Amino acid sequence: MATTTAIILNTTFKKEVFEGLSAFPKNISSKYFYDQKGDKLFQDIMAMPEYYLTGCEFQILSSNTETIGELFRDRENGLDLIELGPGDGKKTKLLLKYMAENNFNFVYKPIDISENAVELLSKNLSEEMPSLKVDAEVGEYFEVLERLKGFNKRKKVIMVLGSNIGNLKHPKAIEFLSKLKDAMLPDDLLFMGFDQKKNPQTVIDAYNDEAGITAAFNKNVLTRINRELGGNFEADKFKHWEMYNPETGTAKSFLVATEAMQVTIEKLQLTVNFDKWETIHTEISQKYDDKTVQWLAEKSGLEIETSFTDEKEYYKNYAFRKL
Repeated sequence: MATTTAIILNTTFKKEVFEGLSAFPKNISSKYFYDQKGDKLFQDIMAMPEYYLTGCEFQILSSNTETIGELFRDRENGLDLIELGPGDGKKTKLLLKYMAENNFNFVYKPIDISENAVELLSKNLSEEMPSLKVDAEVGEYFEVLERLKGFNKRKKVIMVLGSNIGNLKHPKAIEFLSKLKDAMLPDDLLFMGFDQKKNPQTVIDAYNDEAGITAAFNKNVLTRINRELGGNFEADKFKHWEMYNPETGTAKSFLVATEAMQVTIEKLQLTVNFDKWETIHTEISQKYDDKTVQWLAEKSGLEIETSFTDEKEYYKNYAFRKL
C-alpha cells in the first residue's frame, strides 16, 4: 500500500519509481541499477566466473572478428556503427580495432542510459584509439530510436550486445525490434546478442553468485532511491532472490522484504508499506533458442542473415536485415 499527495513527477526515474512502488505487485526497472556504483558492480559481475555471458560473447567476437567486420563494411560510402548499451566497450573494442586498422570509413556512436558509462568509454577510446571518430550520446533506447531514422545517408549497423534484449518480455521485445526495423534501410544491419537456453542451474548461478555481487547490484537501486529521491530504504532488510523457468526461458530477480516495514520517499511525497516477504520485481533476463529468435524476427519485420555462437553454444549473436 502506498500513499501520496499531489507532486510533480518531472523525471522518468521519479515517475517509474512512483508507479512501480504504488503497484501490486511492486516493481522497479533494472535500468535504474546503473549509476556510478552500479556501473562498477556490473563490471564486477561481468568478471565473475559464474557470469558466462560476457566470456561467451567475447569469444564469439574474438573468434569471428574479421568475418563480422567484413559483414559490416561498406566500401563505397562507409558506415555508422551505432551501439545501444555499450557499457565499458570491452567486447566492442575487438571490432573497433579491426575496423580502424583495415581502412573502414566509419563513425562509432555509443548510446547508453548511464552518463558515467558514456564518459568513461569516450575517455578510454580517445586514449586507446585516438584516430577513432566517436559521437557518444546519453539516452534510453526507446528515446533514441526515432533519431536513428536520421542516419539515412549511408549504411548503418545497429549493435546491441550483452543480451540486453533479454530485459524485455516478448511483446516489448517485438515492439523494440519493430522500431529498430523502422529505423533501418534495406542495406542496414542489426547485430544483436541473445543468451541461449541451457542447464537451468547454470542460469541460476549466473544471477545468484555466492559472493553476493549480483545481490548488491540489485539492491543498488534502493541506495539510488535513497540518495536521489530522499528515500529511507534499509537495503540489508531485503533479500535478493532469483528464479528461472526453463519452460519459458525466463529468469526473474526480486528483492524480498525480510520484515514488515514502512518506507518514505521524500521527493515523491510517498509512503510505501511492505508486508514481511513482500517482493519488488527488479529484472527479467530472457533466454532464447533459434525458434524463438526466428519468431521474434518475423513478428518484427526482420530476417536472420547469419549467426555466430561460442564453443559451448551458450550464447549467440544474430545479424538481421529488414524484410
